[in-house]
Formats: sequence, structure tokens, C-alpha cells
Amino acid sequence: MNAPAGPGGAGGATADERIYRLALLRFAVAATALVAVYQPVLYHMTLHWRNVPDYNHGFLVAPLAAWFAYERRAKLRRVALEGSWLGLLPLAAGAASLAIGRLGVELMSMRVGFVLGLIGLVLLLLGRPAVRILAFPLGFLCLMVPLPESLLNMIAFPLQLIAANAAVSSLHWIGIPALLEGNIIHLAQTELFVEQACSGIRSLMSLITLSILFAHFFQRRALERAVLVASTIPIAIAVNALRVSLTGILAHAYGEEVATGAIHDLEGVLTFGVAFGLLMLEARLLSGVTGLRRTRGGDAPTGGPKFAEERPA
Repeated sequence: MNAPAGPGGAGGATADERIYRLALLRFAVAATALVAVYQPVLYHMTLHWRNVPDYNHGFLVAPLAAWFAYERRAKLRRVALEGSWLGLLPLAAGAASLAIGRLGVELMSMRVGFVLGLIGLVLLLLGRPAVRILAFPLGFLCLMVPLPESLLNMIAFPLQLIAANAAVSSLHWIGIPALLEGNIIHLAQTELFVEQACSGIRSLMSLITLSILFAHFFQRRALERAVLVASTIPIAIAVNALRVSLTGILAHAYGEEVATGAIHDLEGVLTFGVAFGLLMLEARLLSGVTGLRRTRGGDAPTGGPKFAEERPA
């Protein structure tokens, strides 16, 4: 049995709903074509996520971005989805980035081109209000793009030196003799080489992703979100220095074998758990400070009752 046609047309759908569905259908078709064009690029990027532990979190970025976009569907229904020709600009930038990346065999340019192309399609087919509503999910997609190896090496080596220096200072503080030579820690019976994997890059990448999620869900003020995300850098450095120090202590007591293998991997899991806990604690503290400021200012925290201060007449 067919549903009776309402005032807006067959099945009771209004004109606005039909326009909304048609706009989303056009965008879905165009986005599918974009994925088809970038299929080789996306395929090799997923291989990068699988083969490089620093970017294992990339498998979660796209599904989370899709979920964040789905959460905003009610807001999209309240705006006019009228495309803007300005979308041709990021589309052209994405195409140029893809071409430059192919000519220069530069992977990051090609991968960034996909994100630019997706932003361009949203602007071209759905309009500027839709871009504002979907700004966070679109920006979140940038976290799935691996950084160039040359840039990672520039970041990793100073972090290796910081971790090595902090570890040697910790060993001296507890009375263990150690000598630092570059990123090599000489102990009484063995030596430790602080490799790039021990620089903290892996935990830093994952922590940045987690901090952005925490900031999105638990912090409402832009400054607090920025503080939470920026704090991942010192947290990752401190926790990685703790990991290298612990490895030095175990190597001094039990030999070089504890610096590799399952024990070393277990240390990484435990120290990342410490960093995760510190991040959660900071998010809670920032939320508490915000609530305290609102209460002192006369406003109760969001969702709670408001109390007026009683003053004698």
C-alpha cells in the first residue's frame, strides 16, 4: 500500500526534505567518484598505517570523522544546502597537489590532495554553511595523513636526545653510573642505544589524536581545547623519558636482554597508559576550573541549576 501524498509530495516529504536528500545524494555520488580517483593513493596510505606503528591510529580517523559528520545531520537540515562555486578553489588545489605529488613522487602532497578535494566537494555541492558545520570532521581527517619521513627524522632526533639526557639524569639521581654519548647510554655492563622508535613519536601521534577527541567532547572553550592539545607534547616527552629511564634501570640490574623484546614492548604499553591517564586528568582539571569560574561568576555549570547570590536588603 502506498502512503498518501502529503502537502509536500509523495510519502509526505516536504520540498525542503527533497532538496536536502537530493543535495546529499549528489554529494555522495561525487565523493564516491573522488574516492575512485584517489583509490591508489588511499590504498597505499592504509598500507602505511598497517606497516608503520606510528600511524596505526589512522584506521580510526576516517570512521570517527564519518561519525562526527553524522552527528551534525540535524544542523545540516536547518540550513540551506546551496552549493558555492568557491568550492572549485580547494578542488583545484587538491588536483594540483595530486599532480605535483605524482610528478615529484611525494606521497604527502597526494594524500593531502584527497582531503582538499573532499572539502571542495562539500563547499561546491552543499555550500558554506555546511562547511562551517562539518569543519571539525573535515579537519579531523588531516590526522590520517602520515608526515614525510624527512620531517619525522627532524623531529625524532631531538626527542631522542631529550629522552637520553633525562634518562641519564635519572640514573645518576638514583646512584647508577651512566655516561651519555650522543644518543647512546653507556652503563657499567652494557649500553643502550636510544633509537628513533624510542623518541616518543609514536605516542605523540596517538596522544595528539586522543587529545583532539577529548577536547572536542569535554571542553567547550577554544582556549582550553588548545591547552589540552598543546599539552600532549610535554606529556609525551616526559613519559617517554620515564620509559627510557626505566629501561636503563632494568638493563643495569638484569642485563641488556630486558631492553628488547616483550619487556620493552610492555614498558611502552604501560607508559602510554600513564600518558593517557595524565591526559584524562588534565581534561578533568580543565573542566573543573571552568565550572569553578562559572560558579564564581554567578553562572552554574552547563546543565545544572543557577543560583542567585543572596544579599541582605
